[in-house]
Amino acid sequence: MEKLKTNYLGLKLESPVIVSSSGLTKKIQNLIDAEKCGAGAIVLKSIFEEQITFESNRAIDQSGNYPEAADYIKNYSKHNSLNEYIQLIKEAKKAVNIPVIASINCTSDMEWGDYATKIEAAGADALELNMNIFPFDPNKSAASIEEKYYKIVENVKKSTKLPIACKLSKNFTNLPYFIQQLNFRGVNTVVLFNKFFEPVIDIEKEEITNSTILSHENDIKISLRWVAIIKGMMPDIEISASTGIHSGNGAIQQILAGADTVQLCSVLYRKGINEIKPIIDDMISWMDKKSYKSVDDFRGTLSYENIKDPQIYERFQFIKHFANIE
Repeated sequence: MEKLKTNYLGLKLESPVIVSSSGLTKKIQNLIDAEKCGAGAIVLKSIFEEQITFESNRAIDQSGNYPEAADYIKNYSKHNSLNEYIQLIKEAKKAVNIPVIASINCTSDMEWGDYATKIEAAGADALELNMNIFPFDPNKSAASIEEKYYKIVENVKKSTKLPIACKLSKNFTNLPYFIQQLNFRGVNTVVLFNKFFEPVIDIEKEEITNSTILSHENDIKISLRWVAIIKGMMPDIEISASTGIHSGNGAIQQILAGADTVQLCSVLYRKGINEIKPIIDDMISWMDKKSYKSVDDFRGTLSYENIKDPQIYERFQFIKHFANIE
């Protein structure tokens, strides 16, 4: 796989295919199988702030209304979750030779700096910050919410020398500006995009439930446009494309748009870890057909900057292409 070698987060990868953070990457055997199938790196299952908070609040409710007990339980929940995660990192590093990227799923500026320090000491090769602060407060401006993101990044950057990628949502008023601000704070790698809980209503049971948690191949449109725009406008920003990549075709599309790496998740849930191999085989076959000797030969050739009509990535083109459909 010499022609698939690439760099990401300052790490040398045998291929641009990364196994995304999920329940799959909590199992050591899956990590071993992913490496055998050609994955270039693995992002471990995230340590979740919301889960830590939920578990500690439930334990506090069960213990009664005692402030001293509440403080103890909160601290215990944090440290217990972190210790379990540290053990996962250590086991992963022993099991595989490819880079192991830790992941923190955060919704506030909790003590993530301390977590990052200990994650680095455990041997992680890099850190992915999966950040999402849900904008539900009508009294807070978009700018004030974005400041929280910056504070998380600044605190973590102070605490670790690990290379950091920020996994983002598409729900920013001006995504290029936001990524530029992250870059000013020392982060030049982003993952586009994360996937959230999406509630739907069961009208028979009259209950809130979750829609399908797995992506589909058509969902690649969610990130493809922004990968192309960000890479075209900010070529020094490193991008890992996520969501809707279910085949070699999807992986190639994202790299043509400008992605440095691609992350797989849903397709591996549906078809198994071994699906990595046919995806990589398809990429190599396509490259052979096109006489590309490396992924650098075609990365970003269809980004916003490099195509003849960059406005095709802009929203108003919808009118041009579909105005005659009735």
